[in-house]
Amino acid sequence: MNIIIPMAGMGKRMRPHTLTTPKPMLPVAGKPIVQRLVEDIAKVVDEPIDEIAFVIGNFGKKTEQGLLQIAESVGAKGSIHYQLEALGTAHAILCAGEALTGKVVVAYADTLFKADFKLDSTKDGIIWVNRVNNPEQFGVVKLQGDGSIEGFYEKPEKFVSDLAIIGIYYFKDGGYLKEQLQYLLDQKITTGGEYGITDGLQNMMKQGTAFHTETVTEWLDCGNKDATVETNRRVLELVQDKETLLHPNSDIDDAIIIEPCFIAESVQLRNVVIGPWVSVGKNTVISNSIIKNSIIQNDTLIENQIIENSMIGNDVSLRAKAKSFSLGDFNQLEE
Repeated sequence: MNIIIPMAGMGKRMRPHTLTTPKPMLPVAGKPIVQRLVEDIAKVVDEPIDEIAFVIGNFGKKTEQGLLQIAESVGAKGSIHYQLEALGTAHAILCAGEALTGKVVVAYADTLFKADFKLDSTKDGIIWVNRVNNPEQFGVVKLQGDGSIEGFYEKPEKFVSDLAIIGIYYFKDGGYLKEQLQYLLDQKITTGGEYGITDGLQNMMKQGTAFHTETVTEWLDCGNKDATVETNRRVLELVQDKETLLHPNSDIDDAIIIEPCFIAESVQLRNVVIGPWVSVGKNTVISNSIIKNSIIQNDTLIENQIIENSMIGNDVSLRAKAKSFSLGDFNQLEE
């Protein structure tokens, strides 16, 4: 089984945080979004993962090394591929064409999920979906009587289905998928000026591929600051009995920690109330503050604050009075 993760987007809705860090590498409950995605897929496919192909932009060697380590953490080989032009989802997948062999999962790295199914890898293809209350805002699938997919519909104005595509796909034959996506590029078949995976899926169905669905129990968005803070909250709740969230090499003095919280190594807490639903990155120092429902990254200094529903980046110095922040890396706020 191979996994392809297209993640070359600019992450504009997450600025300023994505000015210095690719969105899939932002932390949720102490791990990069893309790492949690990979770990959750590994549980669902329930078979060895041979290769994880990351399709990125010009993110730098540090990010590339981090991605390779994520692949290694689930026993897979990691590979780096580049999409330097935003030509669409089908084009992004083809950038990792060498990994399109055998069984393949394609997963976009801006969403997390909770699922209780095991993937049936004997099916031609499986689209992972989630039931939503507002299907007109999503791409949805309509099912036939036998449970297979009849068609794909992008943001339908009239009700077609409430099964929204979450951006994770399984294909039994990666080589055939590669042929179909290459056909789009060769014939210059685009939607909205981009080569889209949905056009490839429609063509595969016309030629006899039977797609089915699996429904996740939760779909967690990481598209903007508020959504990512909310996802951090939910992930902390889900993993609090499964992961060590309080690093033993943290320095805590006169602090109240209201679980669930993630406290990384070498964090210093002095006269603080932290939590619930707070993640604090390594080497961060917090004093005389109350913080809840927030993500604070590495090497940051916070003093005399009351903070809620916030994201604070790396190497930040924060001493100004405010209650809610979306503060990127290397900023200083002081009175």
